[in-house]
Amino acid sequence: MSNYPKAIGPYSAYRVVGNLVYCSGQIPLDPASGEVVGSDIKAQTTQALKNVGGILEELNLSYKNIIKTVVFLTDISEFAQMNEIYAEFFSEPYPARSAVAVKELPKGVKVEIEVIASIE
Repeated sequence: MSNYPKAIGPYSAYRVVGNLVYCSGQIPLDPASGEVVGSDIKAQTTQALKNVGGILEELNLSYKNIIKTVVFLTDISEFAQMNEIYAEFFSEPYPARSAVAVKELPKGVKVEIEVIASIE
């Protein structure tokens, strides 16, 4: 069993190009069941980041290898709550980050997180 969900469309969960890992956006799906985990932003952010971690683990990397993140939120008023959980997964030097409010996300989730990591 994988530690991250199978892609739900015609795309790869990640691609390695040179010394960079490009991870597709991870939503809060349980890797085993494919079902959405949690109904609030904190639980969903936690699961999305755990899914990112599952990809990194497969490549013998960690959150410290992440150099850039993009966070998509369906409700920007939940940014502070997302940020609280996000901060639990990262330490200085923090990755560069963008946060974007979007109308909706797949499966009706509240958050999607994509990352770029360095293999070095």
